[in-house]
Amino acid sequence: MKSNFHKIINSEIPVLVDFYADWCGPCKMLAPILKQVKDELGDYVKIVKIDVDKNQPLASQFQVRGVPTMILFKNGKQLWRQSGVLQKNELVTIINQHKN
Repeated sequence: MKSNFHKIINSEIPVLVDFYADWCGPCKMLAPILKQVKDELGDYVKIVKIDVDKNQPLASQFQVRGVPTMILFKNGKQLWRQSGVLQKNELVTIINQHKN
């Protein structure tokens, strides 16, 4: 997963990574919001979900201390990061700020 992950985040379009866990209530609330973001932005964003319980080295590398944690990457650089649930409009605005 790790080498593949680094290829994914080196994309020229924004990549929103959702670090989550199956047992996490807020993570379950965030899932349909991320689908709405993808539906609205289409090919202008990639959304990747990483289960922290199954990918602990990756979660550790990015210092994920709580879930959900979302990190926005473009060209391999971390552009934005936040823990907790955001609404669709907030996420769309953040991603659009980093599209160009």
